[in-house]
Amino acid sequence: MNCNNVISKRAKIGKGLVTGCNVIIEDDVVIGDNVYLGHNVVIKKGTVIGNSVKIEDNTVLGRMPIKSKISATTQEKELPPLEIKDGVRVGSLVVIYRGARINEGVFVADLASVREDVEIGEFTVVGRGVTVENRVKIGKYCKLETEAYITAISVVEDYCFIAPEVTFTNDNFLGRTEERFKYHRGVHVKKGARIGANATFLPGIVVGEDALVAAGSVVTRDVPPRKIVMGVPAKVVRDVPEEQLLEHQTYYKG
Repeated sequence: MNCNNVISKRAKIGKGLVTGCNVIIEDDVVIGDNVYLGHNVVIKKGTVIGNSVKIEDNTVLGRMPIKSKISATTQEKELPPLEIKDGVRVGSLVVIYRGARINEGVFVADLASVREDVEIGEFTVVGRGVTVENRVKIGKYCKLETEAYITAISVVEDYCFIAPEVTFTNDNFLGRTEERFKYHRGVHVKKGARIGANATFLPGIVVGEDALVAAGSVVTRDVPPRKIVMGVPAKVVRDVPEEQLLEHQTYYKG
């Protein structure tokens, strides 16, 4: 097999690097020990990768954002290098932008996109095809399932569960009027909250700690802590059962 890898002489490479073919590592990249890079992986300038990281085929790490002339949330500014900490696993056809921070033990599945100014906490799972837009913070031990959409300027705290096809929004004006720029707000999901498949959230919604949003709900008001809401629009129906609360789960570390 003819492998045409391009590795900058200015890159700092640790021990035990294993690569596929057609890998590109640009200037000032730092790679720790025992890292695996699949075929056609591109690592952009300045990216920092920890130890025992595995990156699958056709993934791009550390690319700069491209700003549309009419973009409302993308900013043209200097961004720090992408940081990927120890033990991270990244699937195929993933794009993670410069200015993101991926903490220890995170798993990012195939076809996911993680934008700039994003931090993802330890041991969180970012599922297949998930989109995490810019200016987002996601806590530790979360699960973001297949094709969930986390809009810009959102927060997902620790131990949250976001089911497939969940949609966050951040623009009540739907792209009309200059006034909208004053009010862009994403969704804030507090610690231990769970969201069912295909739920949709209006901008600025706060989901309380340990709350549960049923599948298919359209959430137009804040969700109280430890309550179950469902429907269109979503309404409180009952308390979350005591045995389902985060504090009673064996995996909860505080």
